[in-house]
Amino acid sequence: MPPANTLRSAAALADAGLIAPERLPALERVAAQYAVAITADMAALIEPANQADPIARQFVPQTAELVSAPGEDPDPIGDLTHSPVEGIVHRYPDRVLLKPTHTCAVYCRFCFRREMVGPEGLSTLSSAQLDAAFAYIAGRPEIWEVIVTGGDPLVLSPRRLREIGERLAKIEHVKVARFHTRVPAVDPSLITDEMVSALKASGKAVYVALHANHARELTPAARAACARIVDAGVPMISQTVLLAGINDDPDTLGALMRAFVETRIKPYYLHHHDHAPGTSHLRTSVARGQDLMKALRGNVSGLAQPTYILDIPGGHGKVPVGPVYLERNTVEDPQGQPHAYPPVG
Repeated sequence: MPPANTLRSAAALADAGLIAPERLPALERVAAQYAVAITADMAALIEPANQADPIARQFVPQTAELVSAPGEDPDPIGDLTHSPVEGIVHRYPDRVLLKPTHTCAVYCRFCFRREMVGPEGLSTLSSAQLDAAFAYIAGRPEIWEVIVTGGDPLVLSPRRLREIGERLAKIEHVKVARFHTRVPAVDPSLITDEMVSALKASGKAVYVALHANHARELTPAARAACARIVDAGVPMISQTVLLAGINDDPDTLGALMRAFVETRIKPYYLHHHDHAPGTSHLRTSVARGQDLMKALRGNVSGLAQPTYILDIPGGHGKVPVGPVYLERNTVEDPQGQPHAYPPVG
């Protein structure tokens, strides 16, 4: 579990100097609706005097969260619609999500599962529920990959994580286990040798997907934690959410993608922000995301290019929505200049 020095209330944020005392009553109303948790590592990165601080905007509650915009939905990507048993989401034929816990090390203000995570959300799976989830996986030979998520599975103890891996090891048709987490960045001390060993317990091809949204999150301690994972033979990929005022400019997004590559993490997905309640103040347009992807393509190494993804509301799946370069026999170069293709003459 996250350490005791994690800040878990608006009052704790005020005591730590992360919010002004006069904001406390309003932000207590936000915290009563959506969980608050900021680890010591993330709190140390916040610049309280900077109203636009990109770390604070991710984790410190804002009154704008109490305003719901049209189209926002408590289950914006249809997790519950595609949950045949508790703790399983089966949206795609060859893979499932396994959510053993709905607890996180930190609670992001833009989270698409914000109605499900935290003390007031869905609970950690009981032994019987976990048995039913594994029975579901074992009974469907089309399931090739299990994505362990939540919540954040790396807040579980190494012992419990190892048990999950050992149970996956017994299901022959599962070939890949993927763990989605923020822990290596937000609480790198949890990435011990014991934790890394537990990640490998399934004997499957194991991947760890790190969620980070700003290069400052990849501190020396975070990079060292990721190195422990990668050096143990576990490849890492990244997930980033495109967020207004946090990473929606070319220099910031490019710096993040380069930081991933420097840390031996392959940029994987740049998510268009889902329509979760009270998050419109952090959402950009798809057109803005496409412009940013064009800027990356022209100026940042191919190793540092994520796929820009939209999760279609209602649970209809992810689709790439990156810019189109080839249309009607014309291809656009990274500088935006058109060229005939196939070439003429």
